[in-house]
Amino acid sequence: MEASRIALPIGTALDRFIKNNQDQFQYASGELSQLLRDIALASKVVNREINKAGLIDIMGAIGSQNPTGEQQQKLDVLANIRFTRALSKGGEVCALISEETESFVDLNNDGNYVIAIDPLDGSSNIDVNVSVGTIFSIYRRKSEVGQPINEQDILQTGDDQVAAGYILYGSSTMLVYTTGHGVNGFTYEPTLGEYVLSHPDMTMPATGKIYSINEGLSNSFSPSVKAYLQHCKDKNYTARYIGALVADFHRNMLKGGIYIYPATAKDANGKLRLMYECNALSFIAEQAGGKATDGIRRIMEIKPMNLHQRTPFYVGSAEMVERAIKC
Repeated sequence: MEASRIALPIGTALDRFIKNNQDQFQYASGELSQLLRDIALASKVVNREINKAGLIDIMGAIGSQNPTGEQQQKLDVLANIRFTRALSKGGEVCALISEETESFVDLNNDGNYVIAIDPLDGSSNIDVNVSVGTIFSIYRRKSEVGQPINEQDILQTGDDQVAAGYILYGSSTMLVYTTGHGVNGFTYEPTLGEYVLSHPDMTMPATGKIYSINEGLSNSFSPSVKAYLQHCKDKNYTARYIGALVADFHRNMLKGGIYIYPATAKDANGKLRLMYECNALSFIAEQAGGKATDGIRRIMEIKPMNLHQRTPFYVGSAEMVERAIKC
């Protein structure tokens, strides 16, 4: 364990944990700490809306598509508004990249950070009361503060992330994040209104017996992907696929496993988005001892060409990802 890291007991509130580990951040001015608090606050509001979704008219599709061509759910739009408002008020964010907007949102030229976010991953699951999540990446801007935001600020690689995390809204609500010094998980305690440390120093098992893939698309998989799936079946691995990336990733994070969304005949470049889905989870996976690849390259090394760039995605236990690559 690094000398600068302060080990805090289970039950420590998120704010105290961030404060006591402030010197982990490369830019220890308090801005990044405030950003994490703003994200946590917005997630509490979204969690409240999700929990009452069946009681008020915020379920179902809104009748429009997001920039990646998917049907927008009412809660997609609502979550995007909640996170945008929370991040704009703090003043630390210069630009926001979201699944729900065509271009980046210019928030504050004096801000030092760029946020890439999927406000509500797996939102179609809400109608059937299945887990959903939020995924976020935090980047330090590269241009001079006060100048207009430019492409080098926006299109950064996963290796440029200074922090990343996800919130899982399920049987309990969890916030999991990394700043490059390991991974820690916090569970929301609704009677206190606080996230408390519940999963310190999270590590992903080196291997596992779970594979997560939409096998309904198997007719359009490449022979190599089919070969790996046959390997999983020969080993009597268990197939588990929720249809919400955060939920599938979190299960494999705890129990060991691999998540796969390969290229298909319909989506030759894969379906998942590099900047606000794959980079964040790849950072977390690597910090927990796992691996993430597009089948050839390490995900975090891929230089994005546009905001909504897609990529094949293989992430999870290191030995399972390595085996998939060999196939």
